[in-house]
Amino acid sequence: MDNLISITSGALTARINPLGAELWSLDGADGARYMTDADPAFWTGHAPLLFPIVGSLVEDSYRLGDQTYHLPRHGFARRQTFEVLAVEDDFVVFGLSDSEDSRKIYPFAFKLAMAFRLSGQTLHMAATITNAGDHDMPFSFGYHPAFAWPLPGGAAKEAHRIVFAKDEPEDLRRVDKATGQLLPKKEATPVKGRDLALSPALFEDDAAIWDHIHSHALSYGADGGAWLDVSFPDTPALGIWQVPGAHYLCIEPWQGHADPQGFTGDFTRKPGVVTIEPGQSRTYRMEVTVRPA
Repeated sequence: MDNLISITSGALTARINPLGAELWSLDGADGARYMTDADPAFWTGHAPLLFPIVGSLVEDSYRLGDQTYHLPRHGFARRQTFEVLAVEDDFVVFGLSDSEDSRKIYPFAFKLAMAFRLSGQTLHMAATITNAGDHDMPFSFGYHPAFAWPLPGGAAKEAHRIVFAKDEPEDLRRVDKATGQLLPKKEATPVKGRDLALSPALFEDDAAIWDHIHSHALSYGADGGAWLDVSFPDTPALGIWQVPGAHYLCIEPWQGHADPQGFTGDFTRKPGVVTIEPGQSRTYRMEVTVRPA
């Protein structure tokens, strides 16, 4: 697409689509590609931003007081064209604000600034959400980047693994594949200490979800190939997902998650939703450092 905005550090080049402020590619100077191939047989997404919800709502609806509103899965930001607020060779900032249409489905004044910066082998991302209205504003936010699987360097797909910064003994959560709602049943973790072996079978029941992650950093890759060091210091939950057989792996830091199955409470009481006061902001960072093969 000719409307993608490119930034570069020399070592890395990223291209971002103003539609959704979505990262479309992350390439090395040698041509190595670290993002999804977006094969339409599996999923055409690249790295959508999830706002003001993460995942699905019960019947795509939520309640605020005595009012009911409707939002599609993962919210509306990923379908909106962001304004380019600033751009340099290695840096770009996109902005999205509320509109008459957005207030019909999310009745809050907000600003969402999404910044991308490249420094050496690291991509820095920061989403800053500001309450621009006169009332407390509840929301969730999530990253959804799809990295190449296998990564460049020639390592076999089945050799790839995730190494968490800390032990992750907590059980996994899953969503109901029909409704997208978070199931109450938990599943014994496949993580062995800090290591998670990756295989398409892990995702036959949809995403693997840690609703309370101990780690705020991990490494993804394979011995003999490239590695990505990923940090997410501001988000308490994590999803890892692919459509089995696809050539990507989504590593998704989240503030929030899908509605628990059967949830009927006020949106402000939904697990994972945060609330900020008028004039206040909250920033969610994610960094990806490439270690080439």
